[in-house]
Amino acid sequence: MEVVHKIGRRKTAVARVYVSEGKGNITINKKKLEEYFTTGPLQYKVKQPFALTDNEGNFDVNVNVYGGGITGQAEAVRLALSRAMCEINEENREVLKPEGLLTRDPRMVERKKFGQKKARKKFQFSKR
Repeated sequence: MEVVHKIGRRKTAVARVYVSEGKGNITINKKKLEEYFTTGPLQYKVKQPFALTDNEGNFDVNVNVYGGGITGQAEAVRLALSRAMCEINEENREVLKPEGLLTRDPRMVERKKFGQKKARKKFQFSKR
């Protein structure tokens, strides 16, 4: 099997994932998964595509991720891994699609407008 390369995005985070056959090692920015994503929920998010497709421990994963915060990065990695699982085996799509793992979340931070404090918050209005 060749190395499968996929990209996932969430908010301003971008994750490049390289999946190859192996023993289940997940490396993120040259660190182990447990060192980069220290909390359980974030580690669960990253491993979710493998758990749903029964591929835990079958693939080695190398990830380059930048931008955004740790939650956005974890979800970007999850999307990229889900896309890679679909390329490896098309039947995985039927498992991942209903869980919403193949959907790119379009929500982004709204830009700040001039003459306002934030995107929607205004300066205090004084009548007199």
